[in-house]
Amino acid sequence: MRLLLQQRPGGPEAPRFVQLMLQPDLLGGWTLVRETGQIGGRSTVRREQFLDQASAVSALEQARDQQLKRGFQVMFAQGANTPRP
Repeated sequence: MRLLLQQRPGGPEAPRFVQLMLQPDLLGGWTLVRETGQIGGRSTVRREQFLDQASAVSALEQARDQQLKRGFQVMFAQGANTPRP
């Protein structure tokens, strides 16, 4: 599952983005990968581990909702169980 959120450009700076991805690991757990940065610039990647898919999806939805409140918009969503904005 993957979500790409982006802020609208507000001047001469490139817009900021947030990418949220859920990935299964080899031990049956799930990893939430958060990549944030400026388009065309540096980005930061953080990983958070979860024991089950339900808690990982919940964390992804919570992260998405926080970014939507900050003015980001969903630009791309991929996955069988893609959460709806």
